[in-house]
Amino acid sequence: MDMTIIVGAVGGLIVGVIGGIIYMNAVAKKSLTSAQSSAHKLLEDAQSQAKSIKREAEVSAKELELKARLASEKEQQEKQKEVAALEKRLMSREENLEKKFDMLDEKESALKKQEQSALDKKKYVDALEKKVQDMVEEARQSLEKTAGISQEEAKKQLIDSLIDDAKLDAAKSIKVIEDEAKENADKKARYIISAATERMANEFVADRTVSVVHLPSDEMKGRIIGREGRNIRALEAALGVELIIDDTPEAVVISGFNPIRREVARRVLEKLIQDGRIHPARIEDMVARMTKEVDSSIKEAGEAALLELGIHNIHPELVKLVGTLRYRYSFAQNVLQHSLEVAYLGGMMAAELGLNEKKARRAGILHDIGKAVSHEQEGSHALIGMEFAKKYREDADICHAIGAHHEDLIQDTALDCIVDAADALSGARPGARREVMETYMKRLEDLEKISTSFKGVEKSYAIQAGREIRVMVDAGEVNDAKANVLAKDIAQKIEKEMTYPGQIKVTVIRETRAVEIAK
Repeated sequence: MDMTIIVGAVGGLIVGVIGGIIYMNAVAKKSLTSAQSSAHKLLEDAQSQAKSIKREAEVSAKELELKARLASEKEQQEKQKEVAALEKRLMSREENLEKKFDMLDEKESALKKQEQSALDKKKYVDALEKKVQDMVEEARQSLEKTAGISQEEAKKQLIDSLIDDAKLDAAKSIKVIEDEAKENADKKARYIISAATERMANEFVADRTVSVVHLPSDEMKGRIIGREGRNIRALEAALGVELIIDDTPEAVVISGFNPIRREVARRVLEKLIQDGRIHPARIEDMVARMTKEVDSSIKEAGEAALLELGIHNIHPELVKLVGTLRYRYSFAQNVLQHSLEVAYLGGMMAAELGLNEKKARRAGILHDIGKAVSHEQEGSHALIGMEFAKKYREDADICHAIGAHHEDLIQDTALDCIVDAADALSGARPGARREVMETYMKRLEDLEKISTSFKGVEKSYAIQAGREIRVMVDAGEVNDAKANVLAKDIAQKIEKEMTYPGQIKVTVIRETRAVEIAK
């Protein structure tokens, strides 16, 4: 029974499945038919839309073509107008050029006519000049014949007449100059006296023009003066100095610009005081003896200086002049010591340059010998020294170096420059030319004060004993051009406001620094 039920159920299930399949096939056929109908309809619609779009596209293309054609025609018309305008301008230019060419042709023709006219005039002028020269020559010959003298003789007479006129004018000028000199005689006399005094003296006149002789007691003053002053008159006449006997206790002052005479006077007084016998005859004898003694000491000083430098074969008179420099001073600097320094410095520089060291030393020791006699002769001590060196047959190069060391002559050899440089170094070194400390410090302060008074100056330093002032400026405020002007202005203000020996060099320093730190 169960098996029958199962079979029946299975059969029913199979029948149901088959029925469902049949139904589904029917539904599928129906759906396929409907889909085919829809697809056909959609295809027709698409074809209809495509035709419509095609028609619209054709219409749009025709419109665009029409617009493009119109724009092209318009642009072509505008270009044609521009071309026409250009053609018109070109035609106008061509007409102007043709007019200019015509004008140039006319000017060229006129110039040719002018050139031809000038040539004709030149020929005419040349003919006239020749005619004038012929006439002048005829007139000259006629004048020579009439005057009875030749052209050369007439020239000579004319020159003589001109010379006489020139002499007359010169005489008149000299008379005017002499009158002016007489009017300014007092002023010029003071100048000449001050110049002569300056050559013999220096800033420390009291130190360099007097010598002091100490006495054992004030009673000796009366013996030096003598009865009715005969002893002191004899001393002053024989020595050429002035003896000052005042209230200074136990001292006699010898005054005079000649240092050799003062030295002789000092030795004479010391010997007379030691001896105790003071009378005119004794004075004359002692003056003669001390003069010889001083002359001997001068010669010894010259020989010692030359021996120290290793210089030989020098004339005895030059040796004496070198020794005389022991008693000469220049700006409070002993001239003999200065000459030794110049000789040593010159020798060093010559050795460094590969030149003759002995020759440089010889020129250095002799460069200031003119100062030994400059009070006795006129002219620069450099040129006076050169003449003495020539007189005693020194080498020509050495003579020229002596004469050129202050640029009185052109420095044309290395030896000239060496002696000049050594002379400047010896005078400029610290302590060479001593001054009163207060005066020295005041001069340095004034130099720095003048320099810092200018705009843009940051600091200033006086160096080389006041012979140079170095000025530091603000690089942002003072450029290179202004630095040159500033140096000139400072130098002019120093010249105007200060009094000083020699020269002062003004150096303006402008520095720009860029600093960065690497970390």
